[in-house]
Amino acid sequence: MRALVEARDSGLAENDTGKKLLAAARAELDSASELLDFEEHHRKPLGSHITSAQIHLNAARLLWVRSFLSSPQDIKPYLPSLLAVVKEHLPSADERRKSVENVRRHNSLGNADVVMITEAVEAAQAVSLREELRAGSFVRIVWVVAGFLLVLALSIGALSAAWPKAVPLCFNPPKSEARAAAAETPKAASPVMYEVVCPTGTDPSPPSLDLDVNFEKTAKGRDYFVVEVAGLVAAGLASASALRKIRGTSTSYGVPVALAALKLPAGALTAVGGLLLMRGGFVPGLSALDSSAQIIAWAIIFGYSQELFTKFVDRRGQAVLEEVRGPGDPPPGARRRGDSPGGSSPGSRAAALT
Repeated sequence: MRALVEARDSGLAENDTGKKLLAAARAELDSASELLDFEEHHRKPLGSHITSAQIHLNAARLLWVRSFLSSPQDIKPYLPSLLAVVKEHLPSADERRKSVENVRRHNSLGNADVVMITEAVEAAQAVSLREELRAGSFVRIVWVVAGFLLVLALSIGALSAAWPKAVPLCFNPPKSEARAAAAETPKAASPVMYEVVCPTGTDPSPPSLDLDVNFEKTAKGRDYFVVEVAGLVAAGLASASALRKIRGTSTSYGVPVALAALKLPAGALTAVGGLLLMRGGFVPGLSALDSSAQIIAWAIIFGYSQELFTKFVDRRGQAVLEEVRGPGDPPPGARRRGDSPGGSSPGSRAAALT
């Protein structure tokens, strides 16, 4: 873009009004370069510096296009590149896009044609910027929700460690025949015909007839933590598996990373919630797990099942990635008419620089 500005400036007379526009374009390009320079600007985790640089670059492009008002014919060699920018972001039914397509067929260009081109390019830039801002907003929302779920999972683990007897993750399966026979011997002090099974401990012969008392004696403060870790591991595997469905993008926003981070605390919470539902008899036939290993196994299953809830967020994230496109990037499933198979041409990239 800077090379195009300098080439245009060298072809203008000293008293041409276009020189002031090109001087302003240079200032915008300097601002964009400063934002993108590693030594001058700190990296922003959500890519806000890229969006800021894009705004300056868009302004420089518009000023460069307006400099052709003094000599409209000189813009004709650049029409294919400008039309590519317009086609990239404006629909085929847009009147501004149609006006640029009609201008390209004219043998001679006037100031009105340059004005129409400027308006079309400005509209295309505005659409492109909205797409990027929408992606940035989506990523910020996902990170906020992921952070909230992480705090919630840590809070549940801390509260359960402080009060392990409040809501124990324990089950009371019936004793096996061998253990029931052993309970009838004189050495057996407990007439209870069930066991108490928790994530990190079991009691095959609970002493009390009160189920809650037996749960309180067997429950440990680390039970919730172990279940959450099992759900976290399962969610990590699910997030790694889901990355195969995410298409790459040229944007600076880490949409796939944010989606993967959302799954981790969600898996920890669904593991705890699923076991609480089983303990309450919500799932018929699965309310009495008979070993700690089974509890951990079901925690892994419930942790992986967070995909049932986060898949909708994954679809929205994929849609956001597909909406943000660079020069020559075809929409999903098809290529726009007029796009080259290998992407944009060097001239298009030089003129567009999106």
